[in-house]
Amino acid sequence: MSPGIVGYGAYVPKRRITVEEIARVWKKNGKAISAGLGVKEKAVGAMDEDTATISVEAARGALEVAGIDSRYIDAVFIGSESHPYAVKTTSSIVAEALDCGNDYFCADLEFACKAGTAGLQIVYAMAKAGMIRYGLAIGADTAQGKPGDALEFTAGSGGAAFIVGTKKDEIIAEINDTLSFTTDTPDFWRRQHAEFPRHAGRFTGEPAYFKHVLSAAKMMMKKSGMEAKDFDYAIFHQPNGKFPNRAAKMLGFEETKIRQGLLTPLIGNTYSGSSMVGLASVLDVAGKGDKILVVSYGSGSGSDAFVLTITGNIEKRRAKVPLLEAIKEKQYIDYAEYVIHRKKIKGME
Repeated sequence: MSPGIVGYGAYVPKRRITVEEIARVWKKNGKAISAGLGVKEKAVGAMDEDTATISVEAARGALEVAGIDSRYIDAVFIGSESHPYAVKTTSSIVAEALDCGNDYFCADLEFACKAGTAGLQIVYAMAKAGMIRYGLAIGADTAQGKPGDALEFTAGSGGAAFIVGTKKDEIIAEINDTLSFTTDTPDFWRRQHAEFPRHAGRFTGEPAYFKHVLSAAKMMMKKSGMEAKDFDYAIFHQPNGKFPNRAAKMLGFEETKIRQGLLTPLIGNTYSGSSMVGLASVLDVAGKGDKILVVSYGSGSGSDAFVLTITGNIEKRRAKVPLLEAIKEKQYIDYAEYVIHRKKIKGME
C-alpha cells in the first residue's frame, strides 16, 4: 500500500461577512455580484487569528483523528500566502505548539493557492522513501483583498491539515498517485512589501485557472487509467463558486460529485486551504472503496493532482464534528468590524 492520509482536520473562523454587506459599502449590486461569483459570504479571521493559529487548530483536529503522539511527526510543511512573518517560519511555531519535539523536517511553502498541496506531495514522497514516520501538511490562509477590489468579495480565512503515514491499519485514504502541471503564467501576484495582491482580471480564467486545472486533471486521469465516471468525489480549487462547477462539467463530472467539497460559496476562497478544506469535507462522508480526485491551483501558475482511495479504516477515524456542521457556527459582522479584524485601517498593528 502506498502512503496515505491517517488524520485530517480543518478550521474555519466563525466570523462571516456577506457579499451584500461588502457591496453596500462600495455602492455596488450585491445580489448580482453574489450570483456572478457563486459566493454568499466569507469567513473572516479575527484580529488574533492568523495562518499559525488556524494551522494549529486544524492540526490538532488531524492529530485527534489519527490518534498518534505528536512527537512521531517527523516533518511539518505549511503552505500559505499569508505567513505571519516574512522571515520566520510558521511551521516551527505550529510544531512547537503541537509538541512535536525538536527533531523534524520543517519549512514554509509558497505557491499561491497550491502551496498546501505541494506540502502534501512532499510528505507523501518522504514517507514513501522511508525518511519519516509521519508527515504533517497544512494549507491555511487569511486571504488578502484590497478594499473595493473584486478579490475582497471572496478572499476568506481557513485551512486544513493532513497527516500522512505508511501503516496499513492506520491509513484512511491511500494516496495512489500525484502529479503537477506548471507554467509561468502571471495571473496573480504580490510583490515584497506590497500589502495587497494584484491580478490580471479575466486573464485569471481561461489561460490560468482552467488551463492548469484541466491539464492536471486530464494528465492524472490518463496516468491512472481512470475517467470521470470512475470517481465518487472530485475536489477542484475554488476561487469562487462558479469556476469549479465549470471545470467539473468540462471534465465530465456530475455536479453531485463536487457538491460535498465545494465550500467557497459558504466560507469564501481560503486560498492555500481551498482544495484541502474541500478534501476534509469529503473525508467526513466518504466510504470504503470510494475514489477521489483532487486538483489544486496556484497562480503563477500550477496545479497539483491526486488520486486517493478510501480504506475501511475511515469508519473509526473521522472528525468528531463534520466540517459542514462546524461551519454553521457563525457570527455575522458588518464592514466596519471586518476592516478592524483584518487590520485594513492604516496604522493598525
